[in-house]
Amino acid sequence: MMKIMLVDDDRTMQAILKTLLEMDKHQVVLWDGTSESDIFAQIVQEMPDLILLDYYLRDRNGIEIVKQLRQEPQTSHIRVIMTSGQYLRDECLEAGADAFLLKPYMPDELLRLLHQVQQNG
Repeated sequence: MMKIMLVDDDRTMQAILKTLLEMDKHQVVLWDGTSESDIFAQIVQEMPDLILLDYYLRDRNGIEIVKQLRQEPQTSHIRVIMTSGQYLRDECLEAGADAFLLKPYMPDELLRLLHQVQQNG
C-alpha cells in the first residue's frame, strides 16, 4: 500500500481520485488547498510515497513544485506523476516528474501507471 498525496485544486477531481485510490488499497492524503505556498510544507509533513500533481494550480504550476521537490534531499525520492489537460509530457519529465498522464484519463490508465511507477521505484 502506497501513501499517495493528491495535489489538485479541483475538489471534485480530488474526491473521485480519492475513492478510486482507496478502492485500490492506497492511503490517500489530500492537499488541503488553503495556500499554494504551503504545498511543499504539507508534502514534508505527510511524506507520501507518491504525489499525483496537477500541472495547473491557481497561483502556481506543478513544474515549480516538482523542481522544489527534486532540489531538497528530504523529498527528492518522492515519486511524482503529473497530470494536465494539455500535452505537457516533455516539460513535466524534464522538470523531474516520474511520469505524465494526459487528462481526461480512464481509471485503469491511472492505476496501471501507479503500479508501473511503484515497481520502478
